[in-house]
Amino acid sequence: MIVLRKASHAKVVHLSALFLTLLFSLTSLVSCNQPEPLYTSINPGIPPAALQSPVKGNLPDSTELHVGITFKIDPRLLNQADQQRLHPGQPSKPQGVGIDNSFYQKMKGFFQGIDLRLSKLRTYMSFQAKAGTVARLLQTKFVIHQYKGRTFYAPATPPKVPTDFAKTIDAITGLDNYSLHPKHDLHITSPQASQISRNGALDCSQASQTLTLGDVAGAYGYNQLWQRGVHGEKMTINLVEIDGSYQDDIQNYLGCINFKGHLSFVNVDGHPSNAEGESTLDIQMAAGLAPAASIKVYQTDGNADNDTWTQVNDELQHIIDDNTSNANAGSVVSVSLGIDEADISSDDVRALDSSLQQLTQVEHMTVFVASGDCGAYADETFGDLSVSYPATDPWAVAVGGTKLSVDGHVNRADEVAWSHFPNIFKCNNSWGTGGGNSSLFHRSDWQNANGVNNKYSKNDRQVPDVSAVADNLAVYFQGAWGAVGGTSAAAPIWAAGQALVNEDTMQRLGTFGYSPRLYYAVADKNAGGNAYFDVTSGNNQYYPATPGWDFPTGLGTPNLASFDRAVSNSLA
Repeated sequence: MIVLRKASHAKVVHLSALFLTLLFSLTSLVSCNQPEPLYTSINPGIPPAALQSPVKGNLPDSTELHVGITFKIDPRLLNQADQQRLHPGQPSKPQGVGIDNSFYQKMKGFFQGIDLRLSKLRTYMSFQAKAGTVARLLQTKFVIHQYKGRTFYAPATPPKVPTDFAKTIDAITGLDNYSLHPKHDLHITSPQASQISRNGALDCSQASQTLTLGDVAGAYGYNQLWQRGVHGEKMTINLVEIDGSYQDDIQNYLGCINFKGHLSFVNVDGHPSNAEGESTLDIQMAAGLAPAASIKVYQTDGNADNDTWTQVNDELQHIIDDNTSNANAGSVVSVSLGIDEADISSDDVRALDSSLQQLTQVEHMTVFVASGDCGAYADETFGDLSVSYPATDPWAVAVGGTKLSVDGHVNRADEVAWSHFPNIFKCNNSWGTGGGNSSLFHRSDWQNANGVNNKYSKNDRQVPDVSAVADNLAVYFQGAWGAVGGTSAAAPIWAAGQALVNEDTMQRLGTFGYSPRLYYAVADKNAGGNAYFDVTSGNNQYYPATPGWDFPTGLGTPNLASFDRAVSNSLA
């Protein structure tokens, strides 16, 4: 009897299992035949802890939002553009690598009544609209959070878009202002002078004990290219700015150096509301070292209470649009802005990364980004190792800073990693050259040179790549000469140097080099050579400068004539 009961129970269990299996199969079959959901939620790219912080209230519906949509790009199209043969002096044929027209028409239908702006490469779309309108379209509302002593607005629930849109969108920016505002990487010391009109008389008496750009040109060999007639003729240096400049300051400086190039300004998403010295510094560094170049200043208002990084990305996209037929021109870009990697949303990072990649691979530009001025602690908390974005982006050449000494004959006498004895409670852009391991990006295969693998390495993107003088440089600002410090100066110094090298190799070889990969290729092919001045003294408050690549100064500072020869050898 016991055996029969067991057999009967086993049959019941078996039949039950068979029934459940059949039921599951039927359920799966039904679900497979169900249509895709009409709408899909988009991750806003903000840390969960921030989104779960207390809500203070609603963002007024009348608030004007500037929104950017970055589309996914087929990597094969980018690689094809990257491998196109360069033909200096000839216009390039723009190649769309983004969405097709039918998809764009669908988006226009969805955002009906809103003026959409699609980039020429069809990889980015931007628009301006009131928060209430955007909330209705994306099936959400905007609320204001209190988080870590500051406020930011963001969608209360993940925004929703049509499912076929979601498959194509890489990032949506401007729906929040979680990312901290970009920081200028400079510190200016100058007399507190007001704007003084001198009725056309030039003031060229630079402050004593400061380094002139003639000193820099002599120390780094820029003057050797000048002597061969290479001054930046027909070359373009694009500057990305979030502040403006005083016309009198710029005119005085350009007059003192007998500038023969062309300077122009492009307002993006409005115009700057003030001049804080960054744009002034960048213009003067670029003009002083490439005195016949065309300098285009893309400027926006960095003081608006929104996501300034969306505006910075719009500036990069504006440069891309302006150069869709200029991929053969050897132009360069300089960015002297950054923020700790932890203080920028992942959507802002993806959008900027896409623009930097397009500038590099599609338009063959080298983008230089200042590595920051708080030493090894980009978040301005002394002892907390961190680095600055977008310097850490693998499509950017991160530029660190040094302290340079020259002798009476304008020769390089000494150079050490730039840092100051710190007030550990406040950085004030004075702790020194930024550098360290990225928490966002792995190390690229091209970042390979003597010193890259060291006891501090973590197989992450390591910055900076190169460096240049970032201390005690003469600058004319607010009607007076003063001294500037910061990697903000180093980035345009390298940009000007690369523009000169591109001009030279285009004239002699009919081609030019670009991208961060170039700098390590040159170092690798010139093992034991002198394409860079290797800085082996000093530190950035944590990492020491050492022989070869190091965290404070990267591969070193420009030995431009030798660097030019090394680039030529790598291109031959």
